[in-house]
Amino acid sequence: MTTGNPTREFGCIIVGGGIHGTYLAQRLLEDAPFDRSDVLIVDPHDRLLASFREKAKACGMEALRSTFVHHVGTEPFGLESFAEANDREDELVPTVDYPPRPSLDLFLDYSDYVIDRKNLGSLHRRAAVDAIHELPDGTGLRLETTEGPIDTNYCILAIGHGGHYRWPDWAAGLDGVEHIWEGFDPDASADRTIVVGGGITAAQLACELSETESVTLLSRHPLEWEVSEADPPWINWSHVEETLHIHPPGSSDRFEVISDARNAATIPPYLYQELGNRINEGELTLAQGAVDSATVEDGSVRLSLDHGLQLLGDRVVLATGFEPVFDHPFVDRIADELELARGYRGMPVLDDDTLAWQRDDGWFVPLYVSGALALGAVGPYAPNIPGARRAGDRITAAIKHRRHRSEADGTSESASGMGASD
Repeated sequence: MTTGNPTREFGCIIVGGGIHGTYLAQRLLEDAPFDRSDVLIVDPHDRLLASFREKAKACGMEALRSTFVHHVGTEPFGLESFAEANDREDELVPTVDYPPRPSLDLFLDYSDYVIDRKNLGSLHRRAAVDAIHELPDGTGLRLETTEGPIDTNYCILAIGHGGHYRWPDWAAGLDGVEHIWEGFDPDASADRTIVVGGGITAAQLACELSETESVTLLSRHPLEWEVSEADPPWINWSHVEETLHIHPPGSSDRFEVISDARNAATIPPYLYQELGNRINEGELTLAQGAVDSATVEDGSVRLSLDHGLQLLGDRVVLATGFEPVFDHPFVDRIADELELARGYRGMPVLDDDTLAWQRDDGWFVPLYVSGALALGAVGPYAPNIPGARRAGDRITAAIKHRRHRSEADGTSESASGMGASD
């Protein structure tokens, strides 16, 4: 983790040290290419991938939903080679009609191997970014962080959902109700737990907790299974171009295409089967319905459902997902300060070829986007590991092009101009 002069200038700063930020740092070093001293990852956690590790532990994840070729390294078969070299092929979990998936332990151990081998931790500065401004001379950006200002020629937003979790109205301020991503302790003891949610996180948590306590899984809709987060063709950039990019950037048409393509609130078949086994063996109860009201009675939480059923638990754990990242206050501040273009429901208007966030007036700002914020350009896999790879292809090529052109012209690397790839 870096320290030192906080006002020095970097070639490129990545905001976010999760899977996307960790992967993109390697692409910048290998393909842009930047010197190590020119790349910085700014993230408030104590280590890279910290948020992912915490969330995986909290929900009881045992294996990744994605296949073994999707990981934080830049070599597609790097994780498989790591497993073979360490006699851990048994942790590549066979999956019906799908390539093997890595266990969580294997995925994290390989991630640590990549981070250590490439010394990526030395690129990490522990800080939160509060604001981003354009430098007065138009030569780059200034990031206002909790550790002081930092200047950069280019910046990549890889922020995830940034702690913006979805709480149902009935749960607000109620004792005994907690969100799985917000202070939930999976090791805390309880006799009866109600897990609220209908997707993979809720199912993983319900299965994990049912090993030691009575668990009810409450979903508003019938549980549905899907192998992956979206149909496999969406991993291919040509499919994204043919299916998504035919609609105007930031448009409601793009939003609808993405919403239809994402298998949101679904459970992979292997977990769906495990849930069924737990239910058949009496270890877990499944309930369906919407919560009309919730009350606390003698230290227990009572949920009254819309069809009359009542559920009683020592605690209620919400696995209800995230609020849309387009609505995040940090995103609002950046967009307002830099006068960035936004479309339907606040979707960033990105250049499809470079993933640069366009300004309202069409002028270039050296700000690029990866992760959930890039859904409108990268497609339904944008928040996931395949999305990091597709974003890395576009962003590193764009920055490399601008750097080479600046060297040839003798101009500042990130000087403003018309168009994202001006």
